[in-house]
Amino acid sequence: MGLPLLLLVLAGSAQLEVAVVQRSGDLLLHSGSPYIPAPATVADYNPYLPGMAVFGLPHALFGDGPLTDARWWMAGTFFLSTAGAVTTLVRSARAAPDHRTGPRGASRRDGVSAALWLAVCPLVALPLVVGGIDLPVIGLMCWGLATAGRGKPVRAGLLLGIAAALKWTAWPALPVALALVATRHGRGQALTCGATAILAVATAVLPFLLIDPRGFAENVLAFPLGLGTTASPAESPLPGRLLAAYVPGGTLIAMVLLAVAALGIAASLLIRPPRTVPAAADRLAMGLALAMALMPATRFGYLVYPLMLWAWPCLAHAPAGSRTPAGHCSPFRPLVDSARSAAPPGHSRSGAVPHPHQRRADDRERRCGERPLSGPPQTAGGAGRAGSGPTPNLERRRLHEPHADRHQRLPASPRRYRNLRPCHGHPLPA
Repeated sequence: MGLPLLLLVLAGSAQLEVAVVQRSGDLLLHSGSPYIPAPATVADYNPYLPGMAVFGLPHALFGDGPLTDARWWMAGTFFLSTAGAVTTLVRSARAAPDHRTGPRGASRRDGVSAALWLAVCPLVALPLVVGGIDLPVIGLMCWGLATAGRGKPVRAGLLLGIAAALKWTAWPALPVALALVATRHGRGQALTCGATAILAVATAVLPFLLIDPRGFAENVLAFPLGLGTTASPAESPLPGRLLAAYVPGGTLIAMVLLAVAALGIAASLLIRPPRTVPAAADRLAMGLALAMALMPATRFGYLVYPLMLWAWPCLAHAPAGSRTPAGHCSPFRPLVDSARSAAPPGHSRSGAVPHPHQRRADDRERRCGERPLSGPPQTAGGAGRAGSGPTPNLERRRLHEPHADRHQRLPASPRRYRNLRPCHGHPLPA
């Protein structure tokens, strides 16, 4: 992935959005607004929110160069945020009471490995090399969801607010994160998360909206929805685009369907809110997939949103294990573990459940105790001597004692054999 990106940067080849981001950085530095007031052509439009212009500031400050290309900074933000999301989720899983804590720094290595695995996926690597506009937005969304699930509302709201200040596609992540925080940590923390996110978005967007409301609406709202004076080049044959192109009044129909889908996702958050981070990521992926399919102006590249939101929790739980409250990627592992823990010591095979006859024999052996030896204990020299050490019978009992059921242990008193009867023709111990 790095070599093709380097070759394209040196050759000066990139998609149009890279030039738009770099120009928005120049406009922000020199005019105070990243938008052209009256765009006339497709290249004049900037359909992104003001935060995206930050990636064009290196080009505005230092001019053309191999390191000032906006794709390097967007790729770095994607790697950092994705590794942070996976690390946060792995640490949350390893902090669960039924999971053993891994070695120090293991969660960070797992996060970097997961980010690299996602980067080499063709549906991620291609936009990362030629454009990369949506990838930092997705990474920040994932990191915000993971932080919200861990119970850090201020940090989660800040991450989601930064993502929402880059592109409007991150806005649906906020209600999903609020539902997750309210379910897991209470409404108070949900209000804190929402207030932090709204404050971050307002700080980044509101000044530019007040400076030039007409240019902001033309660039950010009308053009992505296909309602601007110039048609958007995003014309992938998805249902919303087909309705707008071939059905009379199709644009209005697509917008109504989009609103119905949004109301359905909102109702699902109220009726059955997500209780885990993977469930929240799946709910957000479903909502964004419906939105990308029903928008009048859309393209296939937007499908990287539901792909990333579905994939990263599974990569996070692969190293952390499946016995965590937050994971559901391996639903059959707890069944095997419970069967393994229920098996007696004689059944050492992983996941083996004892036969009913063997189970009854083991219970009878636990009730009656080990069979006493016929002779006195033998010493190292071979001579029997009383009180020289623990008997083999006691040693065998100690070996089996940790595996026995805690509630079936006999009380440690001389009267514990009062109600017992001889078994298998062996006398009771004195």
